[in-house]
Amino acid sequence: MKRFCMLAVLALLFSSAVLSAQPWESLFNGKNLKGWKQVTGTARFQARDGMIIGTATDSKVNSFLATTRDYDDFILEFDFLTEGLNSGVQLRSHVNKEKGRVFGYQFEIDPSERAWTGGIYDEVRRLWLYRMTENPAGKAAYHTGWNSARIEVIGKHIRTWVNGIPCTNLIDDVDASGFIALQVHTASPEMQGSKVCWKNIRILTQDVARYATPTDAPAVNCIANTLTPEEIADGWKLLFDGKTTKGWQSARRLGTFPDHGWSVEDGVLSVNKGDGGESRNGGDIITDRQYRNFILKVDFKLTPGANSGIKYFVDPFMNQGAGSSIGCEFQVLDDERHPDAKLGVRGNRTMGSLYDLIPAPKGEWESYTIDGWQRAMVIVNGNHVEHWLNGHKLLEYERNNQMWNALVAYSKYRDWPNFGNAEQGYILLQDHGDHVSYRNIKIKELP
Repeated sequence: MKRFCMLAVLALLFSSAVLSAQPWESLFNGKNLKGWKQVTGTARFQARDGMIIGTATDSKVNSFLATTRDYDDFILEFDFLTEGLNSGVQLRSHVNKEKGRVFGYQFEIDPSERAWTGGIYDEVRRLWLYRMTENPAGKAAYHTGWNSARIEVIGKHIRTWVNGIPCTNLIDDVDASGFIALQVHTASPEMQGSKVCWKNIRILTQDVARYATPTDAPAVNCIANTLTPEEIADGWKLLFDGKTTKGWQSARRLGTFPDHGWSVEDGVLSVNKGDGGESRNGGDIITDRQYRNFILKVDFKLTPGANSGIKYFVDPFMNQGAGSSIGCEFQVLDDERHPDAKLGVRGNRTMGSLYDLIPAPKGEWESYTIDGWQRAMVIVNGNHVEHWLNGHKLLEYERNNQMWNALVAYSKYRDWPNFGNAEQGYILLQDHGDHVSYRNIKIKELP
């Protein structure tokens, strides 16, 4: 026992020695803003009492105080406090001098009830990359008063901790280097004069991988049409390789892929513009095989006024006449411009709804990215099904029961025997005559 205790003490001392030997560099000397420069906005930044203090003004754009040098791989630590003002810290970022705007990765500081502090936002460009809905446990990390942050930016990985609690585990490859910057967000009149403070800002840039910290935050892979080693180990598979139509077939001519109406370009699978009718151009496409229990993730992008859908439990032999193949549908629709959004019952044909059956709640999803990409997720586990959009659960339901059958009886599917109750079925992307793009189509089968 004495030997064991001695070994434990030596291990602890060794670990402490390694940590203390880490080659940290201070990014703030505690006295002035040497090494920093304001690149956008009119908020006031000052060094006082060992802190960098940012004060909100009536600035028309977000204000950023940036390092005067760029960084590629690093570990960054700092303490922060906000007087209720949304803020953040930029990572590997840049400035568009013509537009006077900073763009790039941002560590979010969010004191609101949403509680997304520690998430990753892509300022100006793609918006949210890692919402804290991906990691509910991390939402509890932030508290009123001073907080501590640790950010590891190593290769394609961005990982964050708030007060020692894992928050973000992001994989992305858009920016390899750039400056670090402190943000003071634009403020409403009542929030002008509010302050955000930072102190104890230090960075490690040497032998960074050696000091990387394990994390149990769920990983989000933003690299299109790829799987990380962790995803592969977890059972995920790609349903679209980004280059070919392998794995897909026509819903009407099984074993072949439509010879027109669909295209693959720049890592995107698109159904092309037709006459706006159901399955009248290239027609629907389905997976080569059927699925029973699964988590399906699909990124999609609409053109103005477009209509499409992601269907599951599809039986391609159920409807051999005009129109689309029959199955449960995650509605993909431009609610503002397409008339279908106003049809059905209580909005059950709007974006994310279980088409013609269960409406998705209004206002429960935000634009996923500024360039129009959204992320749908469908979870099927036995008779339990969920629809998610951009990290928000929209709806859930149970099938194969009296309530489900009654719901179907009052829908357009009432004439299709046993609709939605099959043990398994194909997954389908719908041709509704509008141009809609898909990518990052991946599936994890459940037991």
